[in-house]
Amino acid sequence: MSGSLRHILSIDLGTSGPKAALVAETGAILATAHASVPTILLPEDGAEQDPREVWRAVCSACTSVLQAAHVPPAAIVGIICSSQYASVVPVDRSGEPVSNMVVWLDRRGAPKAMERYRARGYRPDSYYRKWRWLRIHGLLPLDSGQDGLAHIRWLQYARPEICEKTAYFLEPVDYLTMRFSGRATANHCTAFLTLLTDNRTQNQTAWHPALMRYAGIDAAKLPELISDRSIVGPVLPEVARELGLALGTPVITGVNDTQAAALACHAFQGAHAAIGVGTSSVMVTHVSFKKTDPFHSMYSMPSPVPGVRFAVAENGVAGKALEHFLERLVFAQDRFGNHAAEERFQLLDAAVGSVAPGSNGVIFLPWVDGAMAPVSDAHMRGGFLNISLQTSREDLARAVLEGVALSFRWLRDSTEHFARRPVSHYLYYGGGAMSDVWSQINADVLGAPVHQMKNPRYINCLGTALLAFERLGAIRFSDFPRLAPVRRICEPRAEHHARYEALFVQFKRIFKKNRGIFRDLNAIKRG
Repeated sequence: MSGSLRHILSIDLGTSGPKAALVAETGAILATAHASVPTILLPEDGAEQDPREVWRAVCSACTSVLQAAHVPPAAIVGIICSSQYASVVPVDRSGEPVSNMVVWLDRRGAPKAMERYRARGYRPDSYYRKWRWLRIHGLLPLDSGQDGLAHIRWLQYARPEICEKTAYFLEPVDYLTMRFSGRATANHCTAFLTLLTDNRTQNQTAWHPALMRYAGIDAAKLPELISDRSIVGPVLPEVARELGLALGTPVITGVNDTQAAALACHAFQGAHAAIGVGTSSVMVTHVSFKKTDPFHSMYSMPSPVPGVRFAVAENGVAGKALEHFLERLVFAQDRFGNHAAEERFQLLDAAVGSVAPGSNGVIFLPWVDGAMAPVSDAHMRGGFLNISLQTSREDLARAVLEGVALSFRWLRDSTEHFARRPVSHYLYYGGGAMSDVWSQINADVLGAPVHQMKNPRYINCLGTALLAFERLGAIRFSDFPRLAPVRRICEPRAEHHARYEALFVQFKRIFKKNRGIFRDLNAIKRG
């Protein structure tokens, strides 16, 4: 039967590596694969990845998917990508990288860090420029330096030899699109955190000249800005041959991973919101207006759905905090011994399920790499609070899951205020949604039903595939809900929600009272 259907090859590049899926026009995911890409952590808060390794991992994942699916090449009618964003890949005119990708975790381009380059021409933006920037785009260059423009500026002033060899600065999704098609492009969705587009009207196809001037970026080093409805071109013949695709298979312009997940969770309509836990966490729903709430680090992001914008609250590290806990504390391999285990997450669910809500009084602070929404603070860090002699590893494990859930609870109020409506329920995706225990914890903490998506780790691949089918005229946006099924619904339990509401009060107090301590501790650490 699959041979008579049309299919999309969909790739989602996360911080930990790419995922690939072959998706049928029915929404069925026929085959999946993933690969890992290491992040290189450098002094002064640097974070990079090797783009060549990224492309090799993408090709490996795609090859595995196509071999497993047993679908004739002619039945694959398009290729589309999504990725983590606010990262930059400098490439030459052929699409070959000229240096490592600067990943969104990198803070070397923070305005304060960049002031050392004033002699080379860098200067902070004036208040007038900031006001106009905010009005035109919706976001200012971030104080943390974790936006695409900051990374471009850092390369321009700190690594001029790389900048000189660069033909285009690309977001990761646009880098993959260029590797597939040979054409350097971006659209208003993929270019959002480059901060150089006019978002007062949707689907802009030109970089804004005033913002370009303020940024001090050479327009010739940015890709062509195209419509988000565009087919970029046919897949390159050499790529088609390597992967086993038909010559001429269309490559469709993509979106970032938040937009991809919002599409699969049909968060462009209705009263619900999507929540995702991967390396980081996010809450997203829809609005009809351009808006920025700088006090709670919330903003409306462009979307590929006409007349709709996505209200986004990026919450910072989430799944990565759990991974850190499991790899460094529970299943560590170090001088204390080898405690590695294959089935870490199955063991986690069993251990956490034995602990009562509230983790016997232990609270986990999830800000292991700084806080984002609803209160941004790059100096915040994580930890466990209220440990006693009775505290067990099971308590600590549950506290990690509850800490991330409590950070979602903090986002709920800001999101509802921003969107001007209450949230009815939450569609849950990402690696965290594979855990039934974590899903129930989120429902209890949020006090609302949490719907676990089917194939939650590949929800971004599903979202972009559905977008590709819509762009090709095979489906409509109104079809998305029936093509993205829910596996399980977790209803909130009133007695547990009441306990979590009491913990939530303390959670916010802990944040506010410890900000100065973390700032001073990190100043001491830097020496």
